[in-house]
Amino acid sequence: MNPVIENETLRLIVVLLANLVRYFLFAGIAYLLFYVWKRKAWFYMKIQQKFPTHRDLLREIGYSLTTILIFAAIAMIIWYARSEGFTRIYTNVDQFGWVYWVFSLGLLIFIHDTWFYWTHRWMHSSPRIFSLFHRVHHLSHNPTPWTAFAFHPAEAIVEALFFPLVVLLLPLHIGVLALFLLWMIVLNVIGHTGYEIIPVKYHRTWLGRIQNTPTHHNMHHHYGRGNYSLYFNFWDRWMGTNYPNYEEEYEKNAIKRKTESVKVEIKRAA
Repeated sequence: MNPVIENETLRLIVVLLANLVRYFLFAGIAYLLFYVWKRKAWFYMKIQQKFPTHRDLLREIGYSLTTILIFAAIAMIIWYARSEGFTRIYTNVDQFGWVYWVFSLGLLIFIHDTWFYWTHRWMHSSPRIFSLFHRVHHLSHNPTPWTAFAFHPAEAIVEALFFPLVVLLLPLHIGVLALFLLWMIVLNVIGHTGYEIIPVKYHRTWLGRIQNTPTHHNMHHHYGRGNYSLYFNFWDRWMGTNYPNYEEEYEKNAIKRKTESVKVEIKRAA
């Protein structure tokens, strides 16, 4: 085999495995925790108090595998572009310093949140665009951790295009990219768990108020529109696209969680 082809094949396998491990590790842990191990004990935390069918789960995993292939292909394009000197990815922290390193991570998260909000809202802008790009993801009316990557290939491409664009324009350390990918999958899975796990006390703080909750994204899946943002609630607030009763729904779910938790503790102490 040609050494060049052999190296590229090896890189593709490594990138593909990395994406598979990232998805199945975090989505799998969340699924085992909420839907298997604590299925009955934590049912009171379930936002929509019913469970999806096995057919739903298989559909989500099937589409997620296609998404992972697309993400791996985009990663290979970035890898090649970097080898040709087209990206601004760097490996030496001293090149820009630690202050920029930390700043660039926060900036990357904010830019991705902005990209997600506007592309997501665009995919809801007309029935035709919705059908072509986003309908598959909304087959999960009652999302699970496996829903996190359950996209139509066209939507997966839109999601993945963020990465080549940002590494062409913004100097980013390889460690920043790694942490961002970790942040992205963890927050994505949490948002799709279908369980309200954010404590009331935290949500009522200034930091808690700007972060989205599982209730926020669950409402989007349940009702089909509104609540378009991903990590933070900035854009939904600024653009008036939060559901008017979002906070009320969150409080209902979170207080139910708190009340039932107290009942369990009292029962254990008795």
